[in-house]
Amino acid sequence: MEKQTLPNSTLILVFGILSIVTCWCYGVLGLILGIVALVLANKATALYKTAPENYLGYGNVKAGKIMAIIGIILCVITIAFVLWALMAIGWEAMQDPELMQQRMEELQRQ
Repeated sequence: MEKQTLPNSTLILVFGILSIVTCWCYGVLGLILGIVALVLANKATALYKTAPENYLGYGNVKAGKIMAIIGIILCVITIAFVLWALMAIGWEAMQDPELMQQRMEELQRQ
């Protein structure tokens, strides 16, 4: 029997990479891509473990899963930082550059 490529192995790798790259977009897009990559990777891993001799591309799945985990962690940190900045500086300061400058100086003095 000819070996087949695991379904979505390349997609998992791409989504894992994109989850890291897009984590700086307020963390939301990267978080979604990371979770999707992780779910697909878990399904592909379960399929691979049933008959490893029949499938190729498990390396892509493992690499994508690792990158998805890293991307999810970075996204959670980014979201936490954005929420902290909103709480510390305030929404109205985000809209007014002069007020933001004042709030940033107050934070630096603390």
